[in-house]
Amino acid sequence: MLDAFNSLFGRHPERNQANVEIYTWQTCPFCMRAKLLLWWKGVNFTEYKIDGDESARSQMAERANGRRTVPQIFINNQYIGGCNELYQLDGEGKLEPLLAEPA
Repeated sequence: MLDAFNSLFGRHPERNQANVEIYTWQTCPFCMRAKLLLWWKGVNFTEYKIDGDESARSQMAERANGRRTVPQIFINNQYIGGCNELYQLDGEGKLEPLLAEPA
């Protein structure tokens, strides 16, 4: 049944091989929106919930070129940006090729 649903909506979760990491806050609407897109594409991702953890936020900022806002997203250790950049990549047809690259 799920395969039929995936085919109907053009989803291909079996193609996703990338290592995806996302730093989030639990109540952040942009984090929820980014995770929704990843979920829709069938991506298994590692989520780092950094609510109130300044040490984790500093670590995230170090990886994200100094950016301290959430979400911050990485695909195969490549810095992608936040929610808007993720949706922009998807709109340009560049997200799925990134997700298909092996980790």
